[in-house]
Amino acid sequence: MKFVSWNVNGIRACVKKGFLEYFQEVDADIFCIQESKLQEGQIELDLDGYHQYWNYALKKGYSGTAVFTKKKPLSVKYGVGENETEPEGRIITLEFENFYLVNVYTPNSQRDLARLSFRLEWENELQKYLYELDQKKPVVYCGDLNVAHNEIDLRNPKSNDGNSGFTAEERGKMTSLLESGFVDSFRYVYPDAEGAYTWWSYMAKVRERNIGWRIDYFIVSERMKNSIEAAQIHCDVMGSDHCPIVLEMDFSEHN
Repeated sequence: MKFVSWNVNGIRACVKKGFLEYFQEVDADIFCIQESKLQEGQIELDLDGYHQYWNYALKKGYSGTAVFTKKKPLSVKYGVGENETEPEGRIITLEFENFYLVNVYTPNSQRDLARLSFRLEWENELQKYLYELDQKKPVVYCGDLNVAHNEIDLRNPKSNDGNSGFTAEERGKMTSLLESGFVDSFRYVYPDAEGAYTWWSYMAKVRERNIGWRIDYFIVSERMKNSIEAAQIHCDVMGSDHCPIVLEMDFSEHN
């Protein structure tokens, strides 16, 4: 089963830069996007053979997530815990027979860390939610998680230490999640791979020189790790300041 996740940084702009061609070519079973940046009715995506689920932010042109899936889910939820909605459109959960799929666009702490406390509160709520789901069936958790977990996950760790996305607090939240029964699929397959990034600043020549961060992830319940067949970063795909990431899993033997 093939999963794709991509922060498209505005789906309308991304469609003009090759989104649909990539979508057709990659032929995912489940395709997740973050930062759709639109409201209902502002785009009509013709994705033949896919069910579409959108979570729009209340604020126009901001945030937002969507999931496109070939197989219809058993249930769909927008929000965390008891909340059935989430005003910034940052989360969608799809329940399937063998697993939950949780697509997330994690809040950015912002350059001056103005939203760090909001971000950490979000992390606490989300982790609690993921644990609860994991008690029922395994979880595939993906998206732009806005954190480079370890020094290997960004080009310039020393100069970015303490910056948004690389604070001790944000990194610690990722560590606590991974220590409580979850696996970073890319690091499971490539524990020592350097220069593997998913986001680059728009500043001149940054992407060409691969001065990036790995902040997009597929994280799976630990008991699913033997089902991981491939974890890829499609860094040559343009259209956004992020690139798509891919997870392939074989559920036939392990569930």
